[in-house]
Amino acid sequence: MVYSTLPVPWDGTFQGLASPLCRAAMVHSGRRRGRGQLRRQLETPCPQAQTAMNCRAEVLEVSVEGRQIEEAMLAVLHTILLHRSTGKFHYKKEGTYSIGTVGTQDVDCDFIDFTYARVSSEELDRALRKAIGEFKDALRYSGSDGIGQISLEFYQKKKSRWPFSDECIPWEVWTIKVNVVNLANEQERQICREKVGEKLCEKIINIVEVMNRHEYLPKMPTQSEVDNVFDTGLKDVQPYLYKISYQITDSLGSSVTTTMRRLIKDTLAL
Repeated sequence: MVYSTLPVPWDGTFQGLASPLCRAAMVHSGRRRGRGQLRRQLETPCPQAQTAMNCRAEVLEVSVEGRQIEEAMLAVLHTILLHRSTGKFHYKKEGTYSIGTVGTQDVDCDFIDFTYARVSSEELDRALRKAIGEFKDALRYSGSDGIGQISLEFYQKKKSRWPFSDECIPWEVWTIKVNVVNLANEQERQICREKVGEKLCEKIINIVEVMNRHEYLPKMPTQSEVDNVFDTGLKDVQPYLYKISYQITDSLGSSVTTTMRRLIKDTLAL
């Protein structure tokens, strides 16, 4: 494992935070495979969005073998959170603060020919692994032919008067549609290992391109409102407030699964 600590510059908008992290993800994620062109499945843009009605939606689709589910989802979700996290805020007084550094760490996949970068926060990693583990188990026992989707939603809180609870307003949602393929032998698994690595590289580059756009992010909160925008419960990093949900269904379609099987078949025929 290689560890590094990157300073997090502040330009007043958080857009400056994304640039060095974007470059890190592009370098680490492209280390093993060439970079492909992105095909975005769905995008609902909302420049300068202010309400949940204008929440941005990005949809990715992947086809993997059962043992690759966890690593593929970790690679995608960690990459997104790498660009949606900052160092811890240290307030001296209201309106005066400093931002800590964000460490990054390289992760080599065991079942995919792929390396990705993540925030070096064990707490964040455990939270993601727990959510992805539940999704993987649900896929395994659902009997839905291995089709489902997992979503990462970023939101901010809007305080409500007592006795009502705070309102959670989403401003960005990433959905990853997952199709699980069944392979016949070790030769097919080796081909799938390489092909999934190539496809993941495309997805990571897609994520980096989206993060580099100058689009809406919640404005910088005051010290009294920081918990309405950021998850301050982690000791070493401060991601935007997020939640992870999943859905198991047999209505997502199988176009990517068919494509993956065709790629494996064509490779075997060479």
